[in-house]
Amino acid sequence: MNLDLARWQFAITTVYHFLFVPITIGLSAMIAAYETQWLRTRNPRWLRLTKFFGKLFLINFAIGVVTGIVQEFQFGMNWSDYSRFVGDIFGAPLAVEGLLAFFLESTFLGLWIFGWDRLPPKVHAACMWVVHIGTLFSAYFILAANSWMQNPVGFAFNPETGRAEMNDFADVLFNKVQLVTFPHVVLSAYMTGAAFIAGIALWLMVKRAANDEDRGMYRSAARTAAGVVLVAGLGVAITGDVQGKIMTEVQPMKMAAAEALYETEEPAAFSIFTIGSLDGTEEKFSIKIPNVLSFLATGSTTGEVRGIDDLRAEYMETYGQDPGAAYYSPGDYVPNIPLSYWSFRLMMGLGFAAAFVGAWILWGTRRARDPGSLLVKAAIALPFLPLLANSFGWIFTEVGRQPWAVFGLMTTESAVSPGVSWAQVLTSMVLFTLLYGVLAVIEFKLLLTYISKGAEPLTESDLTNGPSAPDAPLAHAY
Repeated sequence: MNLDLARWQFAITTVYHFLFVPITIGLSAMIAAYETQWLRTRNPRWLRLTKFFGKLFLINFAIGVVTGIVQEFQFGMNWSDYSRFVGDIFGAPLAVEGLLAFFLESTFLGLWIFGWDRLPPKVHAACMWVVHIGTLFSAYFILAANSWMQNPVGFAFNPETGRAEMNDFADVLFNKVQLVTFPHVVLSAYMTGAAFIAGIALWLMVKRAANDEDRGMYRSAARTAAGVVLVAGLGVAITGDVQGKIMTEVQPMKMAAAEALYETEEPAAFSIFTIGSLDGTEEKFSIKIPNVLSFLATGSTTGEVRGIDDLRAEYMETYGQDPGAAYYSPGDYVPNIPLSYWSFRLMMGLGFAAAFVGAWILWGTRRARDPGSLLVKAAIALPFLPLLANSFGWIFTEVGRQPWAVFGLMTTESAVSPGVSWAQVLTSMVLFTLLYGVLAVIEFKLLLTYISKGAEPLTESDLTNGPSAPDAPLAHAY
């Protein structure tokens, strides 16, 4: 029972934390771009947008930091055997992430917050660009660690210590899974941050704009952000296609689970919609497109896609009967099929829906036209579409790897802390869930409060942003 509870706790805290990560990455880039546009044009609307979305960014960043700290503790709490096994591998990228990326983000974010009247305008704008670069570094090193779990490279197994020991840091950092996962995740973050801005801006344009200047400002924000949603969405689709082929190469069971494909097929059809038994082993009804799965998996419309039954037999022979490796354990090497199947489709479907709404906003607001009520409702839903797509993407990534914690090396059952009881795990899970519920209420309350106020008018000191008198007090910009 403690294994199931530990998995539930990690799933709850990780999915919750990841709600803030893509918004942080995407918003930092958009805010930096808006402030840069202010410096280029000196049009006050860009400065107002910078300050307005800067407030929302800081709320999101603060909650994200709090929830992210919990992730580090969980490795020692519920997954001590996993931490012992991968510590030599994970130590380096996670240390670099903390010492370089997070310190870079927090230091320059502090300069950005308190430096409005202290720093030269170009230096101040550069601070947010450095914050954004810090978020990219942070994402890269964390994804490098996760990609190693998907495709272990650059290590040697030490049978005396029972640990995986790194022997090539470059292999870990430039893992082929990592090289395609990073741009896919970052582009989806740009899509998420831009969708957040586009939805809020269009709603404010229709519901809160007090004059033509405000309407024009919010229209500019909605259109620029909608354009980013559309372009980033195209990038997500392209990188996702490449990622699918790499995934099929290194984790063929995950692709088979994504399609609920039990028998090997050549060529293989892609099912848009399938109804089957609750355990996913029997198909009742399905709508399929011929040859598409073969292309997604292999790049050829006639390529072979291996099925679950063949792969399970191979894994049982390879891993289930090897007594020499301490962390191999026999078992059913098939992940949860219904969850893998539907999370894969929800990831794609919500992403396509977000791109469609982005294109709709560009079309519906062209030539100063007023968006209709239906578009406004779609815009309100827009921020949630890529956000949920990201979450379902991570659910698929982690569920589809099961029963492995580290693919081919360590099962999840072998990774859990042996000395932690189910009651202890349940207690911490309930406490974390309640705490996160409180944080969610605080987050939404703060966001709704500041969103409803809209962008505040500028003062004379805002327009003459730059170093103030040497003896002037250090004031918070907000």
